[in-house]
Amino acid sequence: MSDKKRWYVVQTYSGSEDSVKQDIERRIESMGMQSLIFNVLIPEETVIEKKINAKGEEETITKIKKIYPGYVFVELIITDESWHVIRNTPQVTGFLGSSGGRTKPVPMPAEEMNQILLQIGVIEKPTFKYEIGEMVEIINGPFTGFKGEVLSFDNQKETVLVNIEVFGRGTPTELKFVDIKEK
Repeated sequence: MSDKKRWYVVQTYSGSEDSVKQDIERRIESMGMQSLIFNVLIPEETVIEKKINAKGEEETITKIKKIYPGYVFVELIITDESWHVIRNTPQVTGFLGSSGGRTKPVPMPAEEMNQILLQIGVIEKPTFKYEIGEMVEIINGPFTGFKGEVLSFDNQKETVLVNIEVFGRGTPTELKFVDIKEK
């Protein structure tokens, strides 16, 4: 058993996503599974369509569209009990990445799930909180413990260029935002 909560993809009949989400949420409550099953999501986006009506006028229609029809995303700690609660929910056909025969499903890679959560606005992309010229300390990777000066950063890629002194010379090194902290 893993005690780490991860995101899993649950397959449903197409068009049944909303009722499956509601059923899972009811089952979590009624079966006391709040410590094992945390979030149930249906990734959706707003689509704006322009159409010409019968009078020849342009109309704007706003629709909510499911990004992944036939799938519901569930954040849980996978145990026999939590797996059983989800798997035996009406209109659930299985877990994506499970080969059947009571095998446990494969969780979504964190990077892929973060992209989906960003896309639907559940999480926000981190922004760089230091200034160019500021001294920072590296907290992850081969340069852990080194200090350096911020040269530039890229919010899109979540990377920062830090000038680290290695063997008496300044060496510009690209790092992830999470790999540094204020000195």
